[in-house]
Amino acid sequence: MKRIGIFFMYDRDGIVDDYIPVMLRDLQKNIERFVIVINGKLTNDGQKKLSEFSDEIIVRENKGLDVWAYKTGLEHIGFSNLSDYDEVVMFNHTMMGPVYPFAEMFGTMEKKDLDFWGISEFYATDFDPFGTMPKGYIPNHIQSYFIVARKSLACSDDFKKYWEEMPMITGYLDSISRHETRFTKHFEHLGYKWGVYVDAEEYKNISFQPMVTMPKEMIKKYRSPIFKRRTFMQDYNVVLGETGGETAYELWKFLIEETDYDMDLIWDNLLRLENMADLKRNLQWNYILPSQYTNGKSDISNLRVALFMHIYFGDLIDDCKRYIESMPENADLFITTNSETQAEEIRNKYSDVKCNHLFVKVVPNKGRDIGPFLVEVQEHLDEYDIICHAHDKKAGQVSPGTIGLSFAYKCFENTLGSKQYVRNLLEVFKNNPRAGLLMPPPPNHGEYYITMGLEWGLNFENTKKLMEELKISAPIDEKKEPIAALGSYFWARTDALRPVFENKKWTYDDFPSEPLPDDGTYLHAIERIYPFAAQSNGYYAGWVLKDSDASIEITNLNHMVRELNKTIFFAGQGAGNWNHVRMELEKVYRVAFRHRRYERIRHILGVIKRGDGIKAIKKKLK
Repeated sequence: MKRIGIFFMYDRDGIVDDYIPVMLRDLQKNIERFVIVINGKLTNDGQKKLSEFSDEIIVRENKGLDVWAYKTGLEHIGFSNLSDYDEVVMFNHTMMGPVYPFAEMFGTMEKKDLDFWGISEFYATDFDPFGTMPKGYIPNHIQSYFIVARKSLACSDDFKKYWEEMPMITGYLDSISRHETRFTKHFEHLGYKWGVYVDAEEYKNISFQPMVTMPKEMIKKYRSPIFKRRTFMQDYNVVLGETGGETAYELWKFLIEETDYDMDLIWDNLLRLENMADLKRNLQWNYILPSQYTNGKSDISNLRVALFMHIYFGDLIDDCKRYIESMPENADLFITTNSETQAEEIRNKYSDVKCNHLFVKVVPNKGRDIGPFLVEVQEHLDEYDIICHAHDKKAGQVSPGTIGLSFAYKCFENTLGSKQYVRNLLEVFKNNPRAGLLMPPPPNHGEYYITMGLEWGLNFENTKKLMEELKISAPIDEKKEPIAALGSYFWARTDALRPVFENKKWTYDDFPSEPLPDDGTYLHAIERIYPFAAQSNGYYAGWVLKDSDASIEITNLNHMVRELNKTIFFAGQGAGNWNHVRMELEKVYRVAFRHRRYERIRHILGVIKRGDGIKAIKKKLK
């Protein structure tokens, strides 16, 4: 068949990542002519990449989403000229592939007596999840990321009228109700025949959209040539509403183990555009490692490894030694401390630690553990592949003191828990070349419970400011938690940290003097900057736990959620699935918030009188 393709793409930076040319190159074997429509902007490099496939590249205002991009492409070709082609292929950048050659799909579909077709189908619902469906439900329809119109449809007055009467699309839900869920039903009602390549009818009663919730099965069983990038970064509330969270992980593992698709094509796009928290949740970047034996599957002898540890409390020197001894014997150890007396004690007590070199240095008491790390590591960054940062920890600001001790335990055990554990952790870096930063999960016991949901603390704005200072560019969102080492214990690939040092020469003068507040300082911003530095350099951040500590973590989280549920179910709104409970709670608290705000306004109106000056008003408002 003779085909013309209309390819739509939007990228907030105007960049054309390499997965696009790879996909177009294979499609080019089946599509004679491309019209490429870009919403927004396009870089010179992007223009060059796309010019390989077409000299018809339309860059337009970012309005109307994909629907108006297709409309623009059709108008550019001219409806009267569509008769020159057997098929008009409308597709976009939200799919990745091919896993299998597109020729397989086109060859199969050529044999079918259809007027239009697509790759995958969304199965009907008996309800309207968006509140925008004209009929109050979602009908069966071809998913609009890839729709093919045969000449019998494309050259019809019905097709022309559909597009000419298409209203301006003002948002995602508008595009769903006015085009994606309407297109198939509209033309089916007019008598046109349709079908899909991935005919997963057996899953009709299992999933509304198996291409998103069951992508591994769609590729493996039905030889879908593509997968949706959304699988890797969708809202995890949606994920838990339809699955147990395994979807993206299983797809990822399948692509690595059973296909030859270049995974760097996915990495380069996702890490540039998507929030790390979304990626970490969907891809399950949590590594549970044995602590009593080594996996021993990979050779890590050529990794250049170093530990940077700051010891402030003299009474913790012996405790720190036990953890330091978990480092490989070929590692270098850099120990900083705040007095020559402690330095000498450390040299004496650590003299029998098996390592490549032991360096002990006295540093100013500025920047706590973070200052010495940044100042001292910058001279040695190129000497190592993987480095570990740790420090002695008391967390004396919480009471009782056991809360702080447990935090220190969690940090140390999941960073330097045993020699076997460290060996297994290094193997994770060896086997996962995009792993940039691994750390224990944040604390959630005692006073630290509020960390879950308040990971930013008072530090979103100062972290953004620090990113600007260091010229680090990565997606950052106050509503999404930083995947940061909140105890300041972590392992890192040195290349992942490089952006922290490229635009700044760190000195001890960069750090504030003691005493310091418990939150909102320059140090707290630095603590949160590392994952964004890693992401800006093409690496991801994840959690790592020792097997026994993972057991504790599961118990704690299960217990906390269960206790919350008991309160909600029996003293509150009642039972339901996760999303129902969450949304009902939001309603309750939204009403309560409005009430408190109303009372606050009444109070303000009561205390502010005519003739009050600015200072008096500010004083009253406080």
